[in-house]
Amino acid sequence: MEAFWTCRHTWGASAYNTMWCLIGCAIGDLGTIAFFQFAGIAWPVLAIMALAMVNGLATSVLLETAILIHRQLPPREALRTALGMSFISMLAMEAAMNATDWAVTGGAILTPTAVALALAAGFVTPWPYNYWRLKKYGQACH
Repeated sequence: MEAFWTCRHTWGASAYNTMWCLIGCAIGDLGTIAFFQFAGIAWPVLAIMALAMVNGLATSVLLETAILIHRQLPPREALRTALGMSFISMLAMEAAMNATDWAVTGGAILTPTAVALALAAGFVTPWPYNYWRLKKYGQACH
C-alpha cells in the first residue's frame, strides 16, 4: 500500500491537474465574491458563498472545455469530457476555499491573507484524491 502513494511522477501530474482545476474554480469563486464586495451589494454571506461555489464550478468546466478544444478535441466532446471531470474533487476544492474564507474573514470578504489561504486550502484538499484517481484509474482531467 505504501508504494501506491510514493510515485513522484503521479504526484507531479496530479499537482498539475489540481492547479488547472484551482485556476478555473478560483476565477468564478473569487470573481463572484469580489463583485459583491466591491459593488457593495448586501446579500446574505451564505448566499454569496453558494453562488461563488456554483460560479467556480462553472468556470472550471468552461476553462477545461477551452483547454480541450485548444488541444484539438471537437467542442461537443471537449464539453462532455469537462463535465465528466471529478465533481467530487471540484466540490471539495470549493468547500475548502469557502470554509477558509469563512474562518479567516467571516465569509465573502477578500483580503490578501484570505485569498492566499483559500487558494492553498483549495489546492491541498483535493490533491490526494486527484493523485489516487490518476494512479488507480489513469484518469486525469488535463
